[in-house]
Amino acid sequence: MEPPSGPSRRRFVPWNRLLLAASLLTFWPLPTTAQLSIEVVPPLAAEGSDVLLLAHNVTENPLGYTWYRGERVENSQLIASYRPETNVITKGPAHSGRETLYPNGTLLIQHVTQKDTGSYTLLILKFDLQTERQTGHLHIHPVLPTPVITSNNSKPWEHEDTVVLTCGPETQNTSYIWWINDQSLPNSTRLELSEDKRTLIVFNVTRKDTGPYVCEARNPVSVRRSDPFTLQVLYKPTSESSSDLSTGAIVGIVIGAVAGVAALIPALVYFLYIRETRWSSHSDSSPGKVNEVEYSSLNFNAQELKKKATSASPSPTHTKTIQK
Repeated sequence: MEPPSGPSRRRFVPWNRLLLAASLLTFWPLPTTAQLSIEVVPPLAAEGSDVLLLAHNVTENPLGYTWYRGERVENSQLIASYRPETNVITKGPAHSGRETLYPNGTLLIQHVTQKDTGSYTLLILKFDLQTERQTGHLHIHPVLPTPVITSNNSKPWEHEDTVVLTCGPETQNTSYIWWINDQSLPNSTRLELSEDKRTLIVFNVTRKDTGPYVCEARNPVSVRRSDPFTLQVLYKPTSESSSDLSTGAIVGIVIGAVAGVAALIPALVYFLYIRETRWSSHSDSSPGKVNEVEYSSLNFNAQELKKKATSASPSPTHTKTIQK
């Protein structure tokens, strides 16, 4: 007989390797199934739109789904529940008439309002009577109206008044941007924005600050711009006002003046010509003729006087001599 075989050799594992394996099992998490999660679609919801609360990684063949308003599981906050066995949906006290619960656990909310902003909790009942729940958060953004610019003084005096422009109405979670003459605000010590940038202050306004001004309001779901707003800056005329004329205006004034002078020259020449002509005709008359005219006039006057005197005296009568 063959001698019995000796015992097989044992393979010994060093203690340091055992300790390393134990540490890896302790601190390295074993792979597990994906956890339940809630996705909001669309993530940026505008007021008046429809929103889905999608349930991901739902347990297969659950006993039921239940949605609650808020983070606590309370009957008063029950929106709706669904039982796959009976295919029955039960509405709860928190149901507004706009919610729809689908068999896959997704919740639809139609025509959302800002009041719908908040937390929503999904509770799943498994076959082993264990529960699993997850909470999603919904934020509804308002659709912004067209902003309007208002002013504390629409007719300020130059270098005297300070103007405060306000972009309204005020809306939460809204940012504001200003433009002057279709450009962003310049760096100026006379311009100042409020902390929320809804108010623009213009110190010691000048004629260059008339505008137009435009403000823009924006939030994650909408952008709106105001109509242009123009200031009517009043000013007192000064000697320096003429320097404000543009080069084109000055050239126009000079051309008009030259044209006016050119139009007067023919009239002036004609006037001088007529004057010289009359003076020449007057100087040509001789002194003799003038004396003759004067003498004739004097002689005529003397004869007239003589005639008047003769006609005034009594006419002579015939007399008879009486002799004694």
